[in-house]
Amino acid sequence: MLGSAQTKKYRRDAGKRVFVNRSLELGKIKFFGFDMDYTLASYKTPAYETLGFRLVIEHLVSIGYPNELLQLQYDSTFPSRGLWFDNIYGNLLKVDPYGNILVGAHGFDFLSPAAIEALYPNKFIQLSEERVYVLNTLFSVPETYLLASLVNYLDNSPGCKRSTTGITLGDLFMSYHSVYQDVRKAVDYVHYHGSLKQITLENLERYIHKDNRIPMLLDRIVNFRMRETGAKTFLLTNSAYHYTDKVMAYLLDSENRNWRSYFDAIVVDANKPLWFAEGTVFRQIDTESGVPKIGSHIGPLKPHVAYAGGSCEVFSKLLGAKGREVLYVGDHIFGDVLRSKKGRGWRTFLVVPELLHELQIWTERKGLFLRLQKLDVALGSVFKYCYFCLLIILAVSFYNCLHSFNDVSFLSDSKLRWRGCLQVPSWWPPIQLVVAQPLYGSSWFNCISVFADPLKANMDSSSDQPPDIRKIRQDIRKVTHEMDMCYGIFGSLFRSGSRQTFFASQVERYADLYAHSCCNLLYYPFFYFFRAAPMLMPHESTVEHETSESIDSGGQLMGRGRVVAGDSATPPLTDGYLGNKNGEAGEQNCKKTSETKRLDLPETPTQPTYVHEDDRDDELIKSVSLEGTSEDASFDNN
Repeated sequence: MLGSAQTKKYRRDAGKRVFVNRSLELGKIKFFGFDMDYTLASYKTPAYETLGFRLVIEHLVSIGYPNELLQLQYDSTFPSRGLWFDNIYGNLLKVDPYGNILVGAHGFDFLSPAAIEALYPNKFIQLSEERVYVLNTLFSVPETYLLASLVNYLDNSPGCKRSTTGITLGDLFMSYHSVYQDVRKAVDYVHYHGSLKQITLENLERYIHKDNRIPMLLDRIVNFRMRETGAKTFLLTNSAYHYTDKVMAYLLDSENRNWRSYFDAIVVDANKPLWFAEGTVFRQIDTESGVPKIGSHIGPLKPHVAYAGGSCEVFSKLLGAKGREVLYVGDHIFGDVLRSKKGRGWRTFLVVPELLHELQIWTERKGLFLRLQKLDVALGSVFKYCYFCLLIILAVSFYNCLHSFNDVSFLSDSKLRWRGCLQVPSWWPPIQLVVAQPLYGSSWFNCISVFADPLKANMDSSSDQPPDIRKIRQDIRKVTHEMDMCYGIFGSLFRSGSRQTFFASQVERYADLYAHSCCNLLYYPFFYFFRAAPMLMPHESTVEHETSESIDSGGQLMGRGRVVAGDSATPPLTDGYLGNKNGEAGEQNCKKTSETKRLDLPETPTQPTYVHEDDRDDELIKSVSLEGTSEDASFDNN
C-alpha cells in the first residue's frame, strides 16, 4: 500500500493540524475570508446550548405547549450534529452518504433493525426537503435534543394514543410534522427576534471563548502576506451589525486598535446561502448608529467600514477577488462551505469544533480499535480454511489441555504417551482463529494452537459448508457499540462502526481543508503547500505493493503502458511499448520504431501531464520533466 512507506512522514501534533481533502497552496491565496459565529467567535459548550434550549422551550410554552416542558433539562451527551429528522414519523436518523440508515431513534428510544425495516424499506430514506430536515449546524445541536425531548414527552403523555405519525389525546391529534414546524418557528424566533443575542452580549465571558490567537492570526496574514502578494482579509457573517460589533470588539479590541482595522472588508446581515446566489441590496452601515444607509453601494469599498447584504458577485467585483484566490473559513457546511464551493469556486476551510473530541477518542481508545481490527482478521480467517482441519485442531487442543496442568503426576502412562505424540513441530508456525470458529468463545478456544501453512485451503465456490460467524459478528457489534458510546449516545460525528456518515461525506466533498479551529493556520507558514493524501480505492488500499501473489491479466491491456526514460523499474519494451508476455500486442497493434518518428502515432509525454491547479506551478512545469524526478522526494501531508 502507498501508506506503508519506509520513511515515516512528519506530521504536526494532531490538535494543531489542518487536515486536507484537496491540495491547496497557501501562497496563492490572496483573500482570506472568515465567518464569525462558531468560527472566530467560539461559543462555550454546553452553556450556550443550554441557554438556547431553555429559551426555545419558554417560547413554545408561550404559544400553548404544556408548562411541564419547562422542567426538561438539556443533556449534551445525547445530540449529535448531522442527524436527519424525519418529520413524518418523528425519528432522528443517522445515515450514511447514500441515505442508508445507520442508527435510528424515536424520542429517547433507539429503534431496532426490525423497527427501522418496518418504517423504511431496505433501511433507506430519500433526502427530500419536504420530509427530512438535516441538523447540520452547531446552532441545531440543542434543536436536535429538543425534537427528541418533545417526541418523548408527547408519546408518554397520560391517556395519549400513539400512531406512527403522531399522537391522539381525546379529540386532539398532534402530528410529528406539526411539532417539527412549531420547533423550527420557535428556534428562528429566538435567534432573530428573541432574547438569545441580548443575553449573550450581557454575558460574553460566560458564553463566548476569547482566543488570544485570533488577533495574532489576522495580524500575521496581513503583515506577512501584504509584503508578498498584497493579501486581504474580510469578515462575512449573517449576524446583524449591532451584535457583530459587540462580539468582535470583545474578541479583538485593544487600547490602541479597533476590531474593524483587522479586516479590509466587512459584510454583516449577509443572508447566506442566498448571498452566494442572487443576494440582496448592498448597503453601507453607519458605524455610529449601526443602521444601513439607503440606496445600493456601488463602490469602492472603504477601509474599516461595514456593509450589509449584497451578493458574492457584487462583493467579488468590488474587492477584486477571483474564485480560487479566496479561502473562506466557516463552520456551516451548507451556508458557508457547500455554496461557496459549488457556486463560486472559493477554496474552503471548514471549522469542526467536535474534531478535537473525535481525535481524543481516536488516540486514547486505541485498544478498542485494535480489538475491532483483530475481530476483522478473525472473520476473514474463518473463510480462509476448510473444516477438514477440525480433527487436527481437536487433537492439538487436547494436547494443550494436557500441557496446561501444573501437576501431571496423576496422569497415566498412556496419557503421557499421547501428550508426547502430539508435539507440534517447530517448523509449523502457530496462528490463531483459523478453522477453530466452532470453538470460538468456548473454554477450549484459549487452548488452541493451530498450524498455518500446511493446512491452508481457501474456501471457493466449491465449498458447501458455511462457517458459523455469529459469535464473531456479535463481538464486532459489542466492540463497535462500546466505541460509539465513547463519542456520545449517537456515536461519532463522522462514522458509525466502519461506515461513514452523511456529514463526513459532505466534509470530504466540499471542504478543501478542515480543523477544529481556524487558529490552527498559525502553525503553518503562509507559503505552505497543503497536499492531500492519496485517495485509495479498495483494490489499492488492500493490496500490498510487495504482494507475493501472482497477478496475471492474461495479456489483456498490457500493451497500453508507455515507458518514460529513466524508469528502470518498468518491464522491457516491445518495440517502444509495453507488451504482453508474448509480445504480440506490441508487435501487431502498437508497432513503433525508435529510429523513425511516426506522425500518425502519439509520442510518450516527457513532462507531467497532470495539471490540476492545486499541484501546478507553471514555472516548475516548464523546467521539470519526469527524467529528473527524484525517487527520494517526499511531501508533508501536514
